[in-house]
Amino acid sequence: MPLKQSVVVATLAAATASTAMAQELTPVSFGTNWLAQAEHGGFYQSVADGTYAECGLDVTIVPGGPQVNNRALMLAGRIDYHMGGDLLQAFTAAKEGIPVVAVMATFQKHPQVIISHPGQAKTFEDLKGLDLLIGDNGFASYYQWMIAEYGFTVEQREPYTFNPAPFIADKGMAMQGFLSSEPYVIEKEAGFVPDIFLIADAGYSTYATTVEAMADTIADHPEQVACFVEGSIKGWYNYLYNDHSAADAMIIAANPDMTQDKIDFAISKMLSEGIVDSGDARELGIGAMTDAKIDDFYGKMVEAGVIEGDLDYSSAYTTQFVNAKVGMDLR
Repeated sequence: MPLKQSVVVATLAAATASTAMAQELTPVSFGTNWLAQAEHGGFYQSVADGTYAECGLDVTIVPGGPQVNNRALMLAGRIDYHMGGDLLQAFTAAKEGIPVVAVMATFQKHPQVIISHPGQAKTFEDLKGLDLLIGDNGFASYYQWMIAEYGFTVEQREPYTFNPAPFIADKGMAMQGFLSSEPYVIEKEAGFVPDIFLIADAGYSTYATTVEAMADTIADHPEQVACFVEGSIKGWYNYLYNDHSAADAMIIAANPDMTQDKIDFAISKMLSEGIVDSGDARELGIGAMTDAKIDDFYGKMVEAGVIEGDLDYSSAYTTQFVNAKVGMDLR
């Protein structure tokens, strides 16, 4: 299925440039971390409107999915760029000596949320009075920070199996989710609008949805990396603030389960909560990364016991290609 999807995307992308121009472009591939969705919209935008082509790249987007490990494909040299997770992934790469480098942070805020029934919690700290459905990955990462920072307990956590039914049935329960996913499902299936608490707003200060490249790619092809990053930045401005219909069409073509109302819901949440364009991005441009914010998050993870305190993580990211205010005129 991913191969078929990537062919669809590549075919649509080819229509953005003339045959003569396409022959001059450098083909590169970008693997996402899940099926095509609005959270990938800026990348599809730059394929659809020819932004990547303008600086010489013919970009093929390779969707991820439950049976796809695009990061492994990048490590094996089969794709050129990969959509990473948050900074914990970068720290782990540094710890294990894996030469993967984050070159851009698409999301200034992590879209992870805690969801409660209406009126059951007024503040993030009030969630301590509820049982919490938290998955194993979340328990090992951000929930450890919630314990250290706010005093949540191991005992109030119950394993989340990605089934919202127990939450829907119990007003005394809260659950993890992604900003544009579980809240949408709950509204549609349960018929009520849940209260949403963004962990980023509570202080979980990681970047998310990074763009990763191999260290050798950066060393050998810095102009190509610059083109991909700057093209992606422009794509995100255009996707959020301008006509994104062509990108939406590509997303729906690549993911038959996607619908326009899901896309519209996700875009509205990314805008209202400042997921892409907030914080440092307001001053430095979308994709921004700063040493100060990365150091801050690292310190929080050390304090929470998630990662050791003597890690040299400087090799796991670079600000070489961001913070130049690219595309801000498109806002």
